[in-house]
Amino acid sequence: MKKVVLSLVLVASVLTACKSEKKEKVEAKEEVKVEATQDLNNVDVASSVITWKGTKPTGAHNGTIMLKEGSLNVEEGKLVGGTFVVDMSSMKNEDLDAEGGAKLVGHLSAPDFFDVATYPMSKFVITNVEEAEGKLAVTGNLTVKDVTKSITIPATLTTEGNVTTFKSEKFNVDRADFNVKYGSKKFFDNLKDKFIDDMIEFSFTVNTKA
Repeated sequence: MKKVVLSLVLVASVLTACKSEKKEKVEAKEEVKVEATQDLNNVDVASSVITWKGTKPTGAHNGTIMLKEGSLNVEEGKLVGGTFVVDMSSMKNEDLDAEGGAKLVGHLSAPDFFDVATYPMSKFVITNVEEAEGKLAVTGNLTVKDVTKSITIPATLTTEGNVTTFKSEKFNVDRADFNVKYGSKKFFDNLKDKFIDDMIEFSFTVNTKA
């Protein structure tokens, strides 16, 4: 009897642990209407980077994407706005060899995923910034493919010398909210273990020019 009870406790513990590991996503809301922001073109795209991580039942892949251009609007040390254009053709994989990485990026760039040929750029436009205990809650319009949604990202803003760094914590975006359908259980039935998680983990570091 004690063995049975112990087994039940272990099963409950495992289930609780799995539940706690469930990825929390940033909520995608209706696009916020915003006036055109000042185009400062002051982001150093060479030193700025976006990281991504996607998962599936058999494992995970991760990599980077670069910015094409960007403006970070700061007034009296406070973040007040910004526009960041993401070059989807710059997508790279970092966990596979050259051949495997090229194959994966080709798949991610294909019409049934991000369709980079049709939608070569993604975009994030800041619409609101709130600060609490030294951290920022940055709300902005994220455009991926032909879909624009408002999301809020946890981030920080620091300045060292002449360089200001806008850096996010890790956050999860539901690709299904942006019409990225391949291998998604929200769009297809009977995928069994061939599905790909809808949550994609992102983080970014954006530096201004010195």
